[in-house]
This record gives sequence, structure tokens and C-alpha cells, in this order.
Amino acid sequence: MNISEVSEATGLPVKTIRYYEEIGLITPDRTANGYRFFSDADRHKLAFLGRARSLGFSIDACRSLLHLYNDRDRASADVKQIARAHLQEIERKRDELTQMRDTLAHLIDACAGNERPDCPILADLAADGQS
Repeated sequence: MNISEVSEATGLPVKTIRYYEEIGLITPDRTANGYRFFSDADRHKLAFLGRARSLGFSIDACRSLLHLYNDRDRASADVKQIARAHLQEIERKRDELTQMRDTLAHLIDACAGNERPDCPILADLAADGQS
């Protein structure tokens, strides 16, 4: 199948597929006239990558997961380690976002939102971080 067909089959944009090829995640065959030809195995790899990326795995983690997927002698512990590290990163980001949300909610509550010029939101943004 050509790139637009594999794009439709996987839900990945053509630009993303080209990028994955550029960085060596996939290597489709080329026809005599230079067009990419994607096999069913390529389509499957792209769907795998799309799903992994939708879960937020980095390109490096996707590369590792794809390698492990293709390694029939893999240990599931290796896969679990990658997934666990990613989950820890998600949780760290969630905690960071929760803290940001709480701070912003507090500043919004502290702001009168009236015609006066004083504003705790701007005062906090302007603070130099030294308390």
C-alpha cells in the first residue's frame, strides 16, 4: 500500500509516517520509481507506534518497545520497566499540574476582578521568586 493508504489504515498523518521513516522506526520498501511501499508488517508497526504515542510514550521508548515486540526472547519485565517508568513520569506531571492548578485557583480567588488596578495574579507573576 502507498503512504496515503497506510495513513488512512493507521490513522497517522502522512507527515508522521515520513518522520518515523526518517528516524528509522520503519523502513518501507521503495518501488522502482521511488515511491514508498508499505507492507502489512509496516502497517502493523505504524499502528503499534500510533497506539504507543497515544499513550504518551516518547520516541525513544517507542523504539525500545518496538524492539522488544520484535524480540521473541524478550522478558516481559523489560517491557514492564519501560511502562512503569512512563507511568511514574505521567504521575509526576499530574502532580505538577495539580500544584499549578491549585496555585492559579488561589490567585484567581484572591483577585477582586474589579476596576481597581491592584491584582494578586499580576503581583505573583511579577514576583522575583525570593521570599
